[in-house]
Amino acid sequence: MNSLIYAIDQLSKTVGHAFAWCIIVLTLGTCFEVTMRYVFNDPTSWAFDLSYLMYGAVFYMAGAYTLSRAGHVRADMFYRKWQPRTQAVVELVLYLLFFFPGILALVVAGSAYGLESMRLREVSVNSPAGVPIWPLKMMICVGGGLIALQGLAEVLRCVVCLHEGNWPPRLHDVEELETQILQQHAGKTEEPVAQGAAR
Repeated sequence: MNSLIYAIDQLSKTVGHAFAWCIIVLTLGTCFEVTMRYVFNDPTSWAFDLSYLMYGAVFYMAGAYTLSRAGHVRADMFYRKWQPRTQAVVELVLYLLFFFPGILALVVAGSAYGLESMRLREVSVNSPAGVPIWPLKMMICVGGGLIALQGLAEVLRCVVCLHEGNWPPRLHDVEELETQILQQHAGKTEEPVAQGAAR
């Protein structure tokens, strides 16, 4: 079971890392547009479309990656004080009652929406450049499917936790800045004590 969880986490990581490059494209495109608009007084006809296509791609395709890192917003003032098995029971119930019905509805509705857009070869109406937007609409069902798959991994995590009493480990490739600052602060606080002990 742990190997399946790891494989799904790896897939989410790969897709998330690949689509993270959209942020670089979005940043460069926005900088180029601002320069053209305010320095040369010659705005582009495609920058607005590029911005929402890139942002939309990151939003749809990085959702599973965020879920695999437990990075989605959670009101955990009570949850974090519970025992791991209690947490697992609550998460399992919430996944089955709310998560999967909502995500599966997104996949079904998004598939119809995306396929119709692809059939029409839909382009943006926001600019004369005619930027294709059907690939973004197809990402609704693809991204939803990846989130559903990652949701399966989270359910398996709950099952493992119920069986073993502890949460299985997650992959770590990024860390919150807040965590780094707290660790550095803790290290500085403990340093004089360690030096004093050495003396």
